[in-house]
Amino acid sequence: MSRRALELAAAGKGLVSPNPLVGCVVVSKSGEIVGEGAYAYDAIAHAEVIALQQAGDKAKGGTVYVSLEPHSHKGRTAPCTKALIRAGIKRVVAPVEDPNPLVAGRGFRELVEHGIEVVTGILAPDAQKLNEKFFVWHEKNRPFVHLKLAMSVDGRISLSNSVSTTISDPAAVSRVHDIRNDNDAILIGGNTAFVDDPSLTDRSGQKRRRPLVRIVLDNRLRLPLESKLVTTALSTPTIVFSGSENRDRRKELIDRGVDVPDIDARDLRSVLSYLREKDLQSVLVEGGTNVAGAFLDARAVDKVTFMMAPIIIGGSEAPVAIGGHGARSLIDAARLEELTISKFGEDIELTGYPRKSE
Repeated sequence: MSRRALELAAAGKGLVSPNPLVGCVVVSKSGEIVGEGAYAYDAIAHAEVIALQQAGDKAKGGTVYVSLEPHSHKGRTAPCTKALIRAGIKRVVAPVEDPNPLVAGRGFRELVEHGIEVVTGILAPDAQKLNEKFFVWHEKNRPFVHLKLAMSVDGRISLSNSVSTTISDPAAVSRVHDIRNDNDAILIGGNTAFVDDPSLTDRSGQKRRRPLVRIVLDNRLRLPLESKLVTTALSTPTIVFSGSENRDRRKELIDRGVDVPDIDARDLRSVLSYLREKDLQSVLVEGGTNVAGAFLDARAVDKVTFMMAPIIIGGSEAPVAIGGHGARSLIDAARLEELTISKFGEDIELTGYPRKSE
């Protein structure tokens, strides 16, 4: 039943941010599933409440399986712990504590104080990975950063710095849009914006609660006013960070609907802090070379995905995937853990998590 709660929670991807994914299953005293629920931000009601309403009187004396600790504070809704207590639930099985300081064990304690048995730890790693963005959001006080790069097998991202190059297989491109759908914002550097003139949209066809926010780190503030990003800024949120003092250019962008905070694009700590203030729980960084290197140098990457095409570009002019200062020794190199390898068309996806510092 714990696995089923996680499955229900996962159905809310794209629909819950900046809150967590939550699923709930209610099992009666006789062992029958009598209620299920999944949280969606716009639906307001939490998964536990939806499942309990479905179960009705059959919930009394039963067990609730939920993907995350029930909250005990009043926010947009009344505390879920109160609903569980009123329903007469005798046992709650939840894998992990909620990292939100307003919850963080308080929900479990309230349930125990009212005579409800609480079981934790079952499928805990799976539950934490499901809500990895939400955990980073609270534990690091910034958005979750997922670095994604399309590259050749020899680590090149294009033919040259001045040539827009499509490397990925169509199936891999489709996969990338699925990844975009799972994030609140997408970020690129000024050079990528200038050379590629991208739209940076989510074309996965999947539901999402709010539009994908486009972000450009443009130190020289050279994003063309006729670019797709600027001409669609009134309909799709677009943020440009820059260290440029060109106030006239800033005003031109602002007049066209672009948000241009007074924050240097090279100050990633301030950039991420600003994005958190905007309630953006996750950011997909799609390059290029210098931006990828800057995030890795700053140890501000939580997840990495390489989409590798079976081609070799070679040459000294073609830009490599990762720039920046790089590691001074192999000990300092970012080592990836929990690797997964998948194939999309002819391309290989390699995804991993940078090992946390000891």
